[in-house]
Parts: sequence; C-alpha cells; structure tokens
Amino acid sequence: MVRNGQAKVKEARRPEVRLPELVAWEGGGLEPDGDYDGLEFADLDLAGEDGIGARFMDCALRRCALDEARLSKARFMDVVLEGVRGVGTNLSGALLRDVELLEARLGGVQLHGGVLERVLVRGGKIDYLNLRMARLRDVVFEGCVLVEPDFGGAVLERVEFRDCVVRGVDLSGARLTDVDLRGASELGIARGVDALSGAVISHGQLFDLAPLLAAHLGLRVEG
Repeated sequence: MVRNGQAKVKEARRPEVRLPELVAWEGGGLEPDGDYDGLEFADLDLAGEDGIGARFMDCALRRCALDEARLSKARFMDVVLEGVRGVGTNLSGALLRDVELLEARLGGVQLHGGVLERVLVRGGKIDYLNLRMARLRDVVFEGCVLVEPDFGGAVLERVEFRDCVVRGVDLSGARLTDVDLRGASELGIARGVDALSGAVISHGQLFDLAPLLAAHLGLRVEG
C-alpha cells in the first residue's frame, strides 16, 4: 500500500544484545542438539558442521566459515554473528531472537520456515537468501546488499530497509504489515508486486515501480 507522506508506520524494535564476558570455544566441531551458552567462536572453520537443533545463547560467532553448515531448527538468542561467511548454510526452521548479523558475506542461505524476532542485519552482502514461509517481526536490514532475496509466502511485520540495496526480491504470496521500504537506495521487485499492500514506499520508488505496477494491473500506457 502506498501511503502519503503524513502516514505513520510502526518502527521495528531493534535487538539489545548485551553479551557477558565470553569464554573461547575450544570444543572442536558442533554437535546436533548441542547447548552453547556464553561462548565465543572466533576464526573457526565450521564448514559442513552438524549443529541441527543446537541452542546458542549469549554467544558470539566472529569471522567463522559456515559453508554448508547444517543448523536447521537451531536457536540463536542474544547472539552476535560478525564477519561470518559461507555458501549454502542451512538454517531452515531456525529461530533468531535478539540477534545482530554484522558484515556477513553469505550466499544461498536457507532460512525458509524460520522465525526472526528483533534481528539487525547490518553491512555485508547476502546472495539468494531463502526466507520462504518465514516469519519476520522487528527486523532491520541496514547498509547491506541483498541479491534476489526470496520472501515468498513469508509474513513480515515491522520490517525496515535502511540505506540498503535490494535487487530482484520475490514477494509472491507474502503478507506485509508496517514494512518500510523507503530507505532502500535501490529496490527491484522480480515477483509479487501485489504483496506491497501493507508496505510504505517513497515517491521516487513509486515512479521507478510504475511500469511494473502498470503491467500488474494490465494498464497500457501510451502517448
């Protein structure tokens, strides 16, 4: 839904992560259903590790490789992920609550069916982020680049895009409430333009999206 300049949109609540003094992780690889509390994982190669169903609480993962890491149904609560990198990380069905994802370099991340509450994604670049059927509430994308993110069938409530690039987003079947797209410096919608009801965009974005909206409505523009 396009709203006028006087309309109000509810702001997202940002995470307030206050980590305690952390203990360096020295346990080797991850374990399915593992319980990790108050730990720092720094400069580790966690590629291909199996942490399905694991719980991370009051933890930091810094500069870790997560290629093909299996973390489906894992729970991340009060966690900072800084400078993580990898392709094909599987976080399907995972819970991220009060999480900061900073300067990440990721590709093909599977987060379909996940739940994100009070999450900040700042800086970095994420290619082909799969958030199909996920639930996002109080999520902020800030200063990052998202290439072909997939929000198909997802539910977004109080989600903000600030000073970020969003290319080729798929919103097919998504439900949006108080989604603020005005801060996106680049906004490209590949599919699901009809799902913009419940979002707020800028006048400039409306101009850029006009051809797509006209095509969706079956309008023919001539002259």
